[in-house]
Amino acid sequence: MELKSILLGLNEIKAKGNLEIDINNIQNVSENVSEGDMFVAIKGYEKNGNDYIEEAIKRGAKVIMAQDDIDKNIIKQIPENVTIILVPDTRHALAIAACNYYNNPSRKFKLIGVTGTKGKTTTTYMIKNILEKNGTKVGLIGTIANYIGSTKLPETARTTPESLELQKIFYKMAEEKCEVVVMEVSSQSLKLSRVDGCDFDIGVFTNISEDHISEKEHECIEEYFATKIQLFKMCKLGYINSDDVYVSKIPKLIQGCEFKTFGIDNPSNLLAKDITVTNTSVDFKVKLGEKNERVKVGIPGRFSVYNALAAISVCLNLGANSETIK
Repeated sequence: MELKSILLGLNEIKAKGNLEIDINNIQNVSENVSEGDMFVAIKGYEKNGNDYIEEAIKRGAKVIMAQDDIDKNIIKQIPENVTIILVPDTRHALAIAACNYYNNPSRKFKLIGVTGTKGKTTTTYMIKNILEKNGTKVGLIGTIANYIGSTKLPETARTTPESLELQKIFYKMAEEKCEVVVMEVSSQSLKLSRVDGCDFDIGVFTNISEDHISEKEHECIEEYFATKIQLFKMCKLGYINSDDVYVSKIPKLIQGCEFKTFGIDNPSNLLAKDITVTNTSVDFKVKLGEKNERVKVGIPGRFSVYNALAAISVCLNLGANSETIK
């Protein structure tokens, strides 16, 4: 693909060299670089991609993308025949470049993002299974595994893969004619721009607690929450837990996304009533279509009601009927 096409949508870039050359591939790991590739130097917590620019060029990189605060001495050492692209944020730029390189695959299916401290994995699997029972081909990306239908894909290192890997997975899912893709969206993936450029149709926020407050993740609950709600700036529709004190504030904080609620204690678009919890299951009444129906979940606990309500909200929107959901 031509470099100019890969850079579409990126603002404030500074370029030196030929922008009309064809790029074979994009890499952010120098040892993966082959002849004709573009190498993106990512600033990590422990390693700095700038330290690997020389190796990437030796392996055949024809384009180097780096952050615009790079040491000028490094720039001087880059050969004249190598194009240099400087950007304000290489993580964001890598994500947008990856979307362009794989022809924006997330626009070719319905993309559902599920975030929250707890319940992401369970909720994504519930959504996947309901939609598949309804005859929809579904892709799944998450903590336990990635799937296209019943086919398990190779493991990834993170709950939400790095942007380059994520777009490659999306490309495969689009090729395999997935109609819906449901994915866990971690706070780190939002913080580190892994999902930038993704075309989300629906976002879900299950709940929030202080599990990820630490020096390596989020300094306080406010910063953690502010990071997570970035998902809804990329969504057309959001389903949120009306019983969570933090989550219920989101509609006042995010513009341009329609919000609907699910809950137990507070007024909600989808409300669970008459909850019965046993040692092996939980069941409750909820309005599916025009009728109040009793739904049973084989995982006991009040949290299972919230996860189920989130999944039901999404699946009703995507056309699943009450019998399929039950």
